[in-house]
Amino acid sequence: MSANPFAWSFRGQYLTGFALCAALLAYALYVQFSMLMLPCPLCILQRVAFAAMGVAFLVGGLHAPSGRLGRGLYGLLVLIPAAAGAGVAGRHVWLQSLPPSEVPLCTGMGLEYMVEAMGPMSALSKVLTGSGECAKVDWAFLGVSMPAWTLVWFIGLGLGALWAALRKR
Repeated sequence: MSANPFAWSFRGQYLTGFALCAALLAYALYVQFSMLMLPCPLCILQRVAFAAMGVAFLVGGLHAPSGRLGRGLYGLLVLIPAAAGAGVAGRHVWLQSLPPSEVPLCTGMGLEYMVEAMGPMSALSKVLTGSGECAKVDWAFLGVSMPAWTLVWFIGLGLGALWAALRKR
């Protein structure tokens, strides 16, 4: 196998995408349980999107269709959660960029409680409007917050999946 990931097979690229999603989720769990930083509802939705992408990457990598149509379908199956996750991460970054006077009030409700109390669609609507706990920046690397890094990963993995699926072989 070449050291250049752009020259790898569809299977190699998709299994690498799965490994990256698994590593990102493992790091999120490390931050939650070792660094004791509880995720806000928007963070949980981003985790769900990474998990969905990881499953699509894994199934695509294990199946490794030889036809362009099959690879394109797997590219679409990765792109959908990548786009949803990028939308949630973008909203999260926007909330973090608000001046303190415009930050919404904290709800104090966890995502699980909101789903049970309001139903899934109302809870999703409430989560996407944001709250004060989502606007707080607890973690940064190179001056960039975690939601901004997840946005970069969603875009990179989504474009990588499309490139792997649609390139000529």
